[in-house]
Amino acid sequence: MPKKDIALKIIPLGGLDGIGKNMTALEYGDDMVLVDAGLMFPDEGQPGIDLILPDYTYVLENEDKLRGIIITHGHEDHTGALPYLLQDLTRKVPIYSSKLTLGIIQGKFDEHGIKNPKTREVSDGSTITLGAFTITFFSMTHSIPAAFGVFIQTPAGTVMHTGDFKFDQTPIDGRRPNFQAINKFGSQGVDLLLSDSTNATRPGFTPSEAAVGRDLRHVIKNAPGRVFVAAFSSHIHRLQQICDASVAVGRKVVVTGRSMITNTKVARELGYLNINEENIIDAYDVDRIPDEKIVVLCTGSQGEPLSALARMATGEHKSLSIHETDTVIISATPIPGNEKSVQSIINSLSKIGCEIYDKSKGLVHVSGHASQEELKLMLAMAKPRYFMPVHGEAQHLRAHAELAQQMGVPASHVFVLDNGDSLELVKHKVKRGRAVESGVVYVDGGTVTEANPTVLRDRQKLGQDGVVTCTVVLSKRGGSVSAVEISARGLSSSSDELLLGEAQGVVRAQVEKITTSNGTNIDILRRGVRNALSNLLWNKTHSRPMIIPVVMEV
Repeated sequence: MPKKDIALKIIPLGGLDGIGKNMTALEYGDDMVLVDAGLMFPDEGQPGIDLILPDYTYVLENEDKLRGIIITHGHEDHTGALPYLLQDLTRKVPIYSSKLTLGIIQGKFDEHGIKNPKTREVSDGSTITLGAFTITFFSMTHSIPAAFGVFIQTPAGTVMHTGDFKFDQTPIDGRRPNFQAINKFGSQGVDLLLSDSTNATRPGFTPSEAAVGRDLRHVIKNAPGRVFVAAFSSHIHRLQQICDASVAVGRKVVVTGRSMITNTKVARELGYLNINEENIIDAYDVDRIPDEKIVVLCTGSQGEPLSALARMATGEHKSLSIHETDTVIISATPIPGNEKSVQSIINSLSKIGCEIYDKSKGLVHVSGHASQEELKLMLAMAKPRYFMPVHGEAQHLRAHAELAQQMGVPASHVFVLDNGDSLELVKHKVKRGRAVESGVVYVDGGTVTEANPTVLRDRQKLGQDGVVTCTVVLSKRGGSVSAVEISARGLSSSSDELLLGEAQGVVRAQVEKITTSNGTNIDILRRGVRNALSNLLWNKTHSRPMIIPVVMEV
């Protein structure tokens, strides 16, 4: 019998349900590579959760096949899951990326105590072989330097993954997208294109990063007092422009916020961020310099409650505070889900009375992702036979799929997948494959745990309606009620002694009724106490707090 053709499997394990936790597995026979390993930050519906990771169970189950991990660039949504993945793997797997990205990743490894990881530096044009995979890296422009796309060749066919990108013709570091490589791969034949969809609903072209510099310099130059600029700590191009504008108008730069300090240090050491040591001062030395000579570079552009900007806005920062004469620039757009947190910080700053600039008052931020015309240009150069949009929410993926069809990709050759779905590429033809286990896992404090909707519902309930604890003590001999104690936390009428007194009476009556008909069945008594209290509290307060009944015999 003829040998069956081996399929190249393309399995997105994350990144198809929002801006975050990007991870794609490619598997051919006994070989597998992983493109990116990112995380996502929780929203208000996930109280107590620190981070959200893609469920990479499939990778662990096939660990013996894993030949390498490709990281396209240094943002958290593409690198943040790496420390957790490496701790779960039983052997060291090589990680391939740029010098800057590996420098940022190393900081994460140090935090997690990961010793001697196998990191391998690559650059524009580098080609590596991992089992059946031949992978070529090509430069792309994004909101962080040294971003790559990858062209992957296998016996079954070829795949191009753009990574996050925009086509910036005037990048801050002068390193333009490698259009020649993209056209070359398009001429060779791209069977399947995976392309960034974040701005697929936005018409036109995304402005160049260089356009931000003019407005930033104008605001920094004309501000009467100190200037505080909140930006992504990994947005090195933006940080360079802030530093350039500060030095040009005679201001010193203060760096604060843990990730901002770490990333600027790495970027300066590796030559990606250029500012002389004499132009940087410590946060504790700002009182020695006039306010009009200071720019503070800080974290907090997404409203993170523990960020430097948030703590300064509430007067809780250990060395810096914001005054009425100061100016705050929020040089970012809120990630979906973070709008309320950002608005909360803006409200706190407004109470101080300082001047606030965001993108509504000037060009202090531009996106790092391609808009529709750039996405169409990518499709025109790559000329893919099949297309799969990645990195975005459902509306972005659908919009990108429609763009592909406008560019001539047949509708039957366009695949909009969910996390865990798969495609199979055989003899340069693509079809849907079998789904694998997928989902998310939570980092909750120091614990990595599977998604547990019950725990989240309980936390939401506690936050919304509070908790009531009811302890019932029964006499072992006669089953009579010896004592009923009720305590409430977070209840709208928790200070109402009359309500708690009435609740004790209701519980006592319910327990006596149950023991008369069912005896001292603890489980039945607990349910009865919970139901009686729940009904009373709903009638009196129109709230449904969590009720914890404790029944004991003495």
